[in-house]
Amino acid sequence: MTVMNRDFGRLASRRRNLSAALTLFFVWCAATWLLEGRIETLLRPDAIVDRIIYAILGNLVLGVIAALCVIRWQQHADGISPEESGFGPPRRSALWILAGAVLGFGLYAGQGAPSTDPVVVLNAYAQVFVVSAAEVLVCWVVLGSTIAQVLRTRGRVVATVAAGISVSILFGLYHFAHSPPFNTIGMVSLLAVVGLGTSLFFFVSRDVYGTIVFHNFLGTYGVVLALKDAGMLNGPSELQVPLLATALATIGVIVVADRFWLRQGLACGGRSATNNSHE
Repeated sequence: MTVMNRDFGRLASRRRNLSAALTLFFVWCAATWLLEGRIETLLRPDAIVDRIIYAILGNLVLGVIAALCVIRWQQHADGISPEESGFGPPRRSALWILAGAVLGFGLYAGQGAPSTDPVVVLNAYAQVFVVSAAEVLVCWVVLGSTIAQVLRTRGRVVATVAAGISVSILFGLYHFAHSPPFNTIGMVSLLAVVGLGTSLFFFVSRDVYGTIVFHNFLGTYGVVLALKDAGMLNGPSELQVPLLATALATIGVIVVADRFWLRQGLACGGRSATNNSHE
């Protein structure tokens, strides 16, 4: 009877985790449509205020901070451990950050590198960083880890593959909330395939930081290519301080939450988290 009660409680906990993850995903998608797709913010270069609101509210607040809150809640509710969510030892993260940078830049260069100007690439990288961080945290860290946990009884390999495919599809569908051309069926399908690359990196590494670094190069390529097609790479380039500041703020939020919030949950609930990770 005790075993049955424990199994029932574990199933109920996983369902709550999945409900929380899906709720976060759909709220984030709705906010993206409201702040970007509905008014085509990214198609209006002069809409500085709308871009700032979208970056801060739609991504930093709802995509990053809200995702970290869900991770902490799942952790506190005896759900997914920090390691399963990608918050492992710092030294391990450093190696995966390096791997993400090398692989990401390799893909950027391998696709033709629309620009090799380091200032242009850095500005583009900083521009999409907060969005990429939100995408990784919501789609892969929260949803991917939760789906893998829910399906764990079917075997680790099956659970991981199913989670990777599922979140890649959801990542593609999320772009229906964006402005053209990202909301077209062709682009959504392409981005779902691109998402498989991020799924592979995340589930192999189980590292948040390395996955963000890797995934952000995919977005950087799209931004630089768009600038090239628009003929905006011809003049002299200079570092865009607001873009760099937003990227640094995003990094700061994640690192502070990791160091002073998520790891406290690991220390308090280490036994439960360890038991769950070995099921």
